[in-house]
Amino acid sequence: MNVNYHTHTTRCNHASGTEKEYVEAAIETGLNVLGFSDHTPYPFPDESYASYYRMTMEELESYVTTVLRLREEYRNDIEIHLGLEVEYYPQFFQALLKELSNYPIEYLLLAQHNLGNGELAEPFCYSTLTDDPKRLERYCCQLMEGMDTGCFTYLAHPDLISFTGSPIVYDTQMRRLCRHANAAKLPLEINLLGIREDRRYPTEAFWKIAGEEQCDVILGLDAHHVDAFYHPETLVKAQELAEKYRLKIIENVALKNPFYNLP
Repeated sequence: MNVNYHTHTTRCNHASGTEKEYVEAAIETGLNVLGFSDHTPYPFPDESYASYYRMTMEELESYVTTVLRLREEYRNDIEIHLGLEVEYYPQFFQALLKELSNYPIEYLLLAQHNLGNGELAEPFCYSTLTDDPKRLERYCCQLMEGMDTGCFTYLAHPDLISFTGSPIVYDTQMRRLCRHANAAKLPLEINLLGIREDRRYPTEAFWKIAGEEQCDVILGLDAHHVDAFYHPETLVKAQELAEKYRLKIIENVALKNPFYNLP
């Protein structure tokens, strides 16, 4: 594994370690490219609400400044990129892009943890089991709508939703999602955090579909701790999953400018 675009910081309130420690761990373990993509702030209209799993708008500047400083400090050792992991919340997405466009953000990862327009109204998709076909359909439709913005570089943990209903329904909806990703030329991420922590994802049923649809696949450490860089056994499991379903693993991706369509 030479490239990782999925790296967090303590600003998301559920990670540990400094950005410098992450960079040095990436260099030590042989990465050539490291992308920071912490959970984006969101300009929610209710200023009294404080999300517990993302940075605040006030922390965005320090995030950007820190990553850019490390990029310069380690320019001879590793290629560092500045990104964010973003839920597509349609009501607030354009306002978010306007805020982010004030900074040199290079890329966004699409990662849907909640449906609708935020975590206030909807439970987490991965921690709440559901057998409701409509909820699965909403999940896929919201991701596809996010893809259609053209703002995202790849789709992180696309199989995050914990669906326990009909396998036929799952196949139908996730196949739509995979075909949409292909049409949008967006790779799908095998999430190594899910493997490391034995979460409900990666989901083999999903990756079987992705293999049949010949989707491009990228590996993402989803690093929330420095030790994420030191788990070769996790990488082996991801490679075995890819081999089992004949997945096309790519490394370098073209970083899409998320602000290409702003006035």
